[in-house]
Amino acid sequence: MSRSGSSAPCSTAPGWARRRCIASARRRWRAGSFRKPGPTRNDVLVKFGIPLARLNPAFHLTAAVEADRLGFESVWMADHLCFTVDMGGSPHPGADAPPVPPSTPVFDTFAVLTHLAGRTQRIRLGTNVYLMGLRHPFTAARAVQTLDILSEGRAEIGIGAGWLREEWVAAGFDPRTRGRRLDECLAVCKQLWTEEVVEHHGEFFDFEPVMFEPKPIQKPWPPIHVGGSSEAALRRAVLHGDGWYGLQPSLEEAASEVKRLHQLLRDAGRAEDDLEVTYGAAVESADDVKRWQDAGVDRLVVAPWRRSPDAVEALHRFADAFL
Repeated sequence: MSRSGSSAPCSTAPGWARRRCIASARRRWRAGSFRKPGPTRNDVLVKFGIPLARLNPAFHLTAAVEADRLGFESVWMADHLCFTVDMGGSPHPGADAPPVPPSTPVFDTFAVLTHLAGRTQRIRLGTNVYLMGLRHPFTAARAVQTLDILSEGRAEIGIGAGWLREEWVAAGFDPRTRGRRLDECLAVCKQLWTEEVVEHHGEFFDFEPVMFEPKPIQKPWPPIHVGGSSEAALRRAVLHGDGWYGLQPSLEEAASEVKRLHQLLRDAGRAEDDLEVTYGAAVESADDVKRWQDAGVDRLVVAPWRRSPDAVEALHRFADAFL
């Protein structure tokens, strides 16, 4: 039996069936049907991913392959076109300053994930987050479609408006339009992934009828996780997302955000468990995991290593404790 009480783990089910399985397990957990006197790893319904951005790029492949072998559910790759030399006007959410120096190495997100798809078997491949609004819908939709097909349906697409306003200026865009461009690009991508012929005349994108083949493996499209902690990001997740990727560093802040997310879902006529909730966090015990789980979190993205050369050993220790 799996942790969800079914004959097979939710993680092996395809697309929407997987999300329904997870939602059902969460409801039973909150009702108390899985609870034991003390939390153990067998009580854990949270899935675990790892963030490649927390590793030296030379260790991306080794860590992803080992995480796949050990049973981690997902790997996640950040996305940027560039880092401007002056980032002083764009502190990262929850911080007083930018989180990285401008010399930080940047690789094409989908190229890296597609490379990993060919070297792994089961692990899901996610973006956290893809700056979709900086791309034309043809470019964004093709990148997602290609990853989903070449990975045989393992793509998880985190999207966001982005925190680095200077990056938008450098690319020739008005950063004040970030949200509107993202919303329009996503809407067009969903049409390209599902409709035979697409024509669009919008504020930012305009084209005559086109055909876009082949379609992604996951139907109607790979899961879309909207990233960000602003009110606009939460509303975007409720209106357009299959999941939400939170940014707040503390459990208390995360719990407050999830409550707000649930209220917005109810206001929109959606169930609280319609959206899969993901957070990056550090956990050291089953009690830690249970607290995140009770706060409504479905997936924790963890980096249990201190240095990139220690990543594989750290993944083994984490897997022994939690997987």
